[in-house]
Amino acid sequence: MLPYLNLQAAEAGLGRELSFAEKIWFNYSANKHDFVLHSHNIIFLCFFYSLVPLPYMLVELSRSKKIMKYKVQPKVQRSFWDMFKCYKDVMKSFLIVVGPLQILSYPTINLIGIRTGLPLPSLWELLLQLGVYFLVEDYVGYWVHRWLHTKWGYENIHHVHHEYRAPIGFAAPYAHWSEILILGFPAFLGPALIPGHIITYWLWFILRQMEAIDTHSGYEFPWTKYIPFYAGAKFHDYHHYVGRQSHSNFSSVFTYGDYLYGTDKGYRCYMVLSNKKISGGVLLRKIWEWEKGLYGDGNWNMFSVYRSFDLSENRLLNIAGRWRPFFTQTARSTDGKPSCANGDTGNMKEHCRLTTFTGVDRF
Repeated sequence: MLPYLNLQAAEAGLGRELSFAEKIWFNYSANKHDFVLHSHNIIFLCFFYSLVPLPYMLVELSRSKKIMKYKVQPKVQRSFWDMFKCYKDVMKSFLIVVGPLQILSYPTINLIGIRTGLPLPSLWELLLQLGVYFLVEDYVGYWVHRWLHTKWGYENIHHVHHEYRAPIGFAAPYAHWSEILILGFPAFLGPALIPGHIITYWLWFILRQMEAIDTHSGYEFPWTKYIPFYAGAKFHDYHHYVGRQSHSNFSSVFTYGDYLYGTDKGYRCYMVLSNKKISGGVLLRKIWEWEKGLYGDGNWNMFSVYRSFDLSENRLLNIAGRWRPFFTQTARSTDGKPSCANGDTGNMKEHCRLTTFTGVDRF
């Protein structure tokens, strides 16, 4: 609630004439308690979550060939009722989990100094604070996301979010209730470290939600490449496709965290493979080397992942035949014994159930 009775008192207090935006803000907020203004966050959350995914939903339902070329997993198609069910589940979690959390967090908002009065932040102040919020959330969220992919974190919490191996916009906040609370920490950390105006606070959560919807949309539109270091839908879609055992692409907004800590190697392998820039045999050898270095084992648990990207089964079997030593060392049948030794590539589909990485029991 503003400490001024009218516009004239506000201008006298600031020693200048109010800007057009400040006059609008005064007329809107002058008689509203700070708690009411803070509670707008849940309204904005529900409103933008309902609105922003709609274009992606219409594109998905239209099946337009001109737009479907931008779909990351074009073979996966969602019905209206699939998406509506996801929407209902998320809205339920918003009302049961996020709503009470917003109410309970009000004392903290006051404590850290997020203000509601005048003057409004300048454009540069607003942009710089939003930039810091994105960087802080992306870095801290990267490590939280990595923890969620530990055995305990995934089995007890994060597996709910990964029910969508081909994500959709409505699935961006689809998660276990405890994950919603956990991921609220990195999102709130930026405003806690550098508190600003309540408008900046609103914009931060609106923009963060819009970005999450875009990266989960399943569509990689060309304009996203103009955002520096932006992860985008293709980057995050790979993480969902790989699923439970994913050791790649943990960053939520930008890609610098995965680059700095080497957790984008699997994705870079995939990019090379999808573009067919090098021969399949050399590529598979590099994947084996990179994966062994990353995860400390030599299992060919990524083979079934890369099988699905732009290479036919015959092509992969041919690669396996030319690189027998790698499959002899690493491929295992269901009884744990090598099943691709001696170049027995003809029986690979039947015997080599290389499924640890994807969690899908097929080759």
